[in-house]
Amino acid sequence: MLQTSARLLALLGQLQARDLVSGAELATRLDVGERTTRKDIERLRELGYPIDSVRGPAGGYLFGDHGRLPPLLLEPDEAVAVAVGLGSVAAVRGIEESSALALAKLEHVLPDRLRRRVRALHESTDIGLNNTESNVQAPPVDVAVLAELASAVRDREGLRFFYRPGGRDEEERVEADPYRLVSWHERWYVVARRRPSGAWQVFRVDWLQLRTPGAGRFVADPLEGGDYSSFVLREVAFSGWSFHCRIAVDAPAAEVLSRIHAAVGVVETVDDTHSVLVTGGDSLEIVAVWIGMLGLDFHVTEPPELIEHLRLLGRRYARSVPPL
Repeated sequence: MLQTSARLLALLGQLQARDLVSGAELATRLDVGERTTRKDIERLRELGYPIDSVRGPAGGYLFGDHGRLPPLLLEPDEAVAVAVGLGSVAAVRGIEESSALALAKLEHVLPDRLRRRVRALHESTDIGLNNTESNVQAPPVDVAVLAELASAVRDREGLRFFYRPGGRDEEERVEADPYRLVSWHERWYVVARRRPSGAWQVFRVDWLQLRTPGAGRFVADPLEGGDYSSFVLREVAFSGWSFHCRIAVDAPAAEVLSRIHAAVGVVETVDDTHSVLVTGGDSLEIVAVWIGMLGLDFHVTEPPELIEHLRLLGRRYARSVPPL
């Protein structure tokens, strides 16, 4: 059993991390009796911590007035940045629960305005796979834009923005209804229905510039199945990279899938012994690495830049070994 001071800190942490928790659950988590838990609650109240009691079968203890807690002095962008960081590490296996509890504690000590901002980002975001490597630096994240997008998702507010895919010179004006933010492969995307067609589309956040005012509220019509991360993966494989390619592979789709990271691309079946890998990247070098790691025979017909780069690699590898 923890000593009294350590137990009080542990109890405080449990209360900060949850909106409402029963005395029985607190006692179980702290490995003490419910009577001890009630006494510890009273000690915390005497120390000035606002802990409310909720009666009834679904009752328990609730952290009260946020204003009476020592303030956490974060600027709006700082609070969102912390939430982004906690959300990203939540994708690391083994610390998912700890990250979620830390985020809950952060929300409890923020003022109402910042708490709504952080919660909107947390509730509007899916975190995809991020453990592939690239020789291209990930684009910077504008936390203010992320916060605005998250609020738009939460409040069902349409977006108006300029969109410039891949940093092209020409830009287009877009109106769309946002449904989900997705962080994937160190890039951020917003999944939205484009106006007026209602077609689903994935927009890279660092390629858009928000316009004000927005496009007005919309009635939700979510993606069938609700798997926004998978939708982003499929769409990015076809249109979200600076370079795209379709690689014919002399192997069945199941074998190709068993050899690639899920973030690399999409595999299409051709027949029992052939498939196509739809992939891409922000550099030719990383695309070449991915297809080279297949360990299978493949054929490339486009784009021309990738064909030339593979020829260069072939000559370089051939020069690196002694002649037969």
